[in-house]
Amino acid sequence: MKFEELNIDERILKAVEDLGYEEASPIQARAIPACLEGKDVIGQAQTGTGKTAAFSIPALMKVDPEVKKLQVVILSPTRELAVQVSGEIRKLAKYMSDVKVLPVYGGQDIVRQIKALKSGVQIMVGTPGRVMDHMRRKTVKFDDVSMVILDEADEMLDMGFREDIETILSETTENRQTVLFSATMPKPIVEIAEKFQHDTEHIKVVKKELTVENIEQYYYEVKARNKNELLCRLVDIYNPKLAVVFCNTKRAVDELISELKGRGYFADGIHGDMKQAQRDRVMDDFRNGRCEILIATDVAARGIDVSNVDMVFNYDLPQDDEYYVHRIGRTGRAGKSGLALSFVSGKEAYKLKDIERYCKTKIKNRPLPSMDDVKNTKIDNLFAKIKDTIEEGGLSEIRELVEERIELEDYTSIDAVAALIKMTIGDINTEHDELEVVHYDASQKREGMVRLFINIGKKDKVTPANILGAIAGESGIPGKYVGAIDMLDNYTFVEVPEAIADDVLKAMEDVTIKGRSIVMEKASGRGKKRHRSKGGDSHGFRSFTDKKDGFRKGSDSKDSDKKSFSRRSDKSKDKSSAFKKDKSFDFKKDKKDKKKKPSMKALWGK
Repeated sequence: MKFEELNIDERILKAVEDLGYEEASPIQARAIPACLEGKDVIGQAQTGTGKTAAFSIPALMKVDPEVKKLQVVILSPTRELAVQVSGEIRKLAKYMSDVKVLPVYGGQDIVRQIKALKSGVQIMVGTPGRVMDHMRRKTVKFDDVSMVILDEADEMLDMGFREDIETILSETTENRQTVLFSATMPKPIVEIAEKFQHDTEHIKVVKKELTVENIEQYYYEVKARNKNELLCRLVDIYNPKLAVVFCNTKRAVDELISELKGRGYFADGIHGDMKQAQRDRVMDDFRNGRCEILIATDVAARGIDVSNVDMVFNYDLPQDDEYYVHRIGRTGRAGKSGLALSFVSGKEAYKLKDIERYCKTKIKNRPLPSMDDVKNTKIDNLFAKIKDTIEEGGLSEIRELVEERIELEDYTSIDAVAALIKMTIGDINTEHDELEVVHYDASQKREGMVRLFINIGKKDKVTPANILGAIAGESGIPGKYVGAIDMLDNYTFVEVPEAIADDVLKAMEDVTIKGRSIVMEKASGRGKKRHRSKGGDSHGFRSFTDKKDGFRKGSDSKDSDKKSFSRRSDKSKDKSSAFKKDKSFDFKKDKKDKKKKPSMKALWGK
């Protein structure tokens, strides 16, 4: 369906045309008309299907530019998504100068947000925690709000925002229009819909195939510090015209951009901290081939829509299984073949198994390429080009010149060809070129850090975000000092600086996470003091140390299929030393000065 067929404001249509969109996606074609009719809508669709425009266009149509008051509230799970959504709305409102859009999220000066709200904002895009903060301060009023949109609703619920969402919805008028977008429909989503929506139209876009038949998928086991070298070797071997490299953090994107540019590759990247103009420039360079390797985070890459991407690299395995599907879907489009290569370091092997189960496919292992492989591939590619040039013909004049010159020199034609090849592919040192493979040993503990055991895991529907939010909220320790969070089916290990481990354990007494009373204790040694929640609910858990793999296990845990993933992969071992140097944080003083402990939901939202 063309956008012109959707009865959209001419100014928005002009902006859509500027963005280069020709046809509405399935979710847009169905959701926009329903929203414009004023219906409450549930849109069930994956990330990357165009759902931002599906609710942004009706939101802009809903706004009365003459009324300089808040009229539309959009809730997003993270600050990155809030910023991205507000940016997309501004693009669509390019020719609607009388409409003001404001993102509100934790980490940004709230005074600045308050001033902006007073200037007459009509559309607010915010995280639930910061929106609740403005409500408590009475710096935002919902009297004129006629539309509330929940974006990535399942993600918000997973992060513990249900209570905040219900409070925000309760503060708006009953005759408001409520639009909810979610990739999945768990029971809590259904309950919110039943409570706050009326005569709802449920729009479900059929999920795309999890794996695309024409995308080959392989993985390489490699030590984390050798990922850069492996990436360069693979790029040299496959020589893609356009490739996308996915990293999990903005820091990793920046470091990899610098590394690849330093090695002479035409590489650039995008992430959430970059200004929109800079991201647009990078994407334009990528589409036009001026940039051959695009490095991106998942959030920033949601807008990538380039049809001729040859291959995708998972430099870091994604935390979310579904993101893997979104990533590899960037290649193999329009009936073309594609290639997806993933780098696996140590314990990420467990995460790879999760991805295989989710995708119902086998991702095959490949041996690490040597420098001989790189050299031979470059020579093969060069000879293939030579063959094509010979077949094209037109070489007689040049051949005569070469023969004349060779007769005058004391080297042969073979020497000349060898020299030309060396000049073309450069010197390739094949000595001492082996890349290291690391296999995960769970008993390894980072220097200066202590591993703590918690008796809840993935089967309890808990995420690393819930664990981090609880520890940071209850103990007051800044989240940046929490190390790796290794989550298994029935229990979780989390690293904290050794200097404050006992304080964290004490702070976590009488604490519940997602309604579950928890037991937290140090993860090594026999006969340690147990820091138990008030109810003493350990669910029959009897702890002991398994010397073979270093895990503390329970008598009720029999599965050996360890599903593990780390909250972040960048240099956790430096956290303890950084903690000791950071004089700005005093645990005891922080606990004493804290008059009112923030809730986990509010803290994580900020």
